[in-house]
Amino acid sequence: MDKIKVLFVCMGNICRSPTAEGVFTKLVNDKNLNSRFQIDSAGTHAYHVGNPPDYRAQQAARGRGVELQHLRARKLHSSDYEYFDYVLVMDDDNYAIVNADCPPEHIDKVKYFLDYAPHLDEREVPDPYYGEKMGFERVLDMVEDASLGFLEALEKSGKLIVNN
Repeated sequence: MDKIKVLFVCMGNICRSPTAEGVFTKLVNDKNLNSRFQIDSAGTHAYHVGNPPDYRAQQAARGRGVELQHLRARKLHSSDYEYFDYVLVMDDDNYAIVNADCPPEHIDKVKYFLDYAPHLDEREVPDPYYGEKMGFERVLDMVEDASLGFLEALEKSGKLIVNN
């Protein structure tokens, strides 16, 4: 069975998208579904290529049992659109960039990550970079909800069969 390939995207790939990668990876590992997924993250800008996630993101995630220190920022590549099944974007600006770059035959793969948490009544995961600790906690709350919703959507669609 083919793996479900998921890419999380934000601007610099040091706060939101690696947090989403870490949270979703932990979720699928906790459910023993890691063999069914390939999970990655990228940024639309090359500001931080090769750097680990922001230390505040790491610290907040670690408080919830999610490790991010092994991740390294990378820039979104044109081949990502063909390779990944889902390109889950964090906000309007990055959604616009991704939509402008994405070949038309792959545009259906591009979604707002928070569309999988409709109860939040928000579409954008706010960038916590210039804020305080609570911003990183809020991002974690949002990506945890969206991760659960995304996994549930995959199950409901039949793209993921979970044997309980």
